[in-house]
Amino acid sequence: MVTVKHGREPMPKQDPKVRIRNFNEVALGYSKEQAVREAARCLQCKKAFCIEGCPVEIDIPKFIKEIRDSNFSQAIATLKEKNSLPGICGRVCPQEDQCEKTCILAKKERPVAIGALERFAADWERKNDEVVLSEAKNLRDPSPRAQGDTSCQIAVIGSGPAGLTCAADLAKAGYSVTVFESLHLPGGVLFYGIPEFRLPKKIVEEEIASIKDLGAEIKTDMVIGKIFTIEELFSQGFLAVFVGTGAGLPMFLGIEGEWLNRVYSANEFLIRTNLMKSYLFPEYETPLNIGKNVAVIGGGNVAMDSARAALRMGSKVAVLYRRSEEEMPARREEYENAREEGIKFYFLVAPIEILGDKKNWVKGIELIKMKLGSPDSSGRPRPVPIKGSEFSLPFDTVVIAIGQRPNPLVPQSTSGLKTGRIGNIIVNEETGETNVPGLFAGGDIATGAATVISAMGAGKKAARAIDKYCQKR
Repeated sequence: MVTVKHGREPMPKQDPKVRIRNFNEVALGYSKEQAVREAARCLQCKKAFCIEGCPVEIDIPKFIKEIRDSNFSQAIATLKEKNSLPGICGRVCPQEDQCEKTCILAKKERPVAIGALERFAADWERKNDEVVLSEAKNLRDPSPRAQGDTSCQIAVIGSGPAGLTCAADLAKAGYSVTVFESLHLPGGVLFYGIPEFRLPKKIVEEEIASIKDLGAEIKTDMVIGKIFTIEELFSQGFLAVFVGTGAGLPMFLGIEGEWLNRVYSANEFLIRTNLMKSYLFPEYETPLNIGKNVAVIGGGNVAMDSARAALRMGSKVAVLYRRSEEEMPARREEYENAREEGIKFYFLVAPIEILGDKKNWVKGIELIKMKLGSPDSSGRPRPVPIKGSEFSLPFDTVVIAIGQRPNPLVPQSTSGLKTGRIGNIIVNEETGETNVPGLFAGGDIATGAATVISAMGAGKKAARAIDKYCQKR
């Protein structure tokens, strides 16, 4: 056993003064030497609490041991036994709140950098053309029901993290899987919601390609709920259907002035910058009308992504958040990156009106100061307005990033399907089963907006349940 006395390996990053002028990836990844040193910090605990903290059940000590021993191909093979999107998860999964949070080293020092090591293994595979998944036969574990039975067709609606994970696991089990994606490119929130500087599109494309290599078919420009209903998919011969359409319905503040020119939902703002590449105008003819002084309202990862994207498009940016820094739901890493890049933060303020000029363009925001009260349903202190504390700040663009609700198309077009208060599909949390026989769902469509890795975990659970369901047919 290697004894390690050094601290956690820092992640190399672009210099803030350089990166604010480009959309290239901020974090640069470990070198081989850094990865081996960091992997050597792992204590290889007999009871691996880190696995319990992983929604997709990766054998974390095993893949880290392989990196420690420089067996990089075995490390990525171990990862792909459970996770079909390791390059994505290594970049955007909130490991600090899951697997790394349960690492025993976290009690006395910083935990093992599990996410950075996962990213390293995935990047090593890609850089060395060592496509472990091309040996797909070694990863396939055909289900007794699916093996050799071409009638075992499964439909997956949505090619975001939940849908891709469900599709990959079912393809490994031998099912004929068709993924229906509403947009012209697959990837869902991975492609249109997360900026290039945090998750390069090439990584998403390559990991989706590896899922296609398993046998999953992806059909784009297919808006289920409009082109076909769930009932029509069943009538076409699909044994089961999984819905992973995410949370694509933006939430608004309900205040005066939200209709003004240059007010965006974060959904629209990020889709235009990511999927439509408006930051490359005029090379890509999808301009984004953005001013020189941008306000982003919200404190989550989507707010950080919006703010940092606006900054790279040449604007001054401020984030307005109604609670304090401590209550921000954004990943600490993303918040720190934003501060390094020069984004200004106003805490304990809430907008009460977006102000416009005579031609209905944004000219500012009227705000009120807040104080923290007793905890609300989220467990965080409730922000309470302070009477008489109103003030205004000048802005010419506003991006509203206060959350999203589940995509309403499938729930509204499926008769008898039970839904919750926010329009989410009600499911069995362990299986993804809905009240409609053969219909399963998972990810943000069931929970409301959450994390990529939690959606993947839901897709994995649903795949197991769909396999059991089909074996009884």
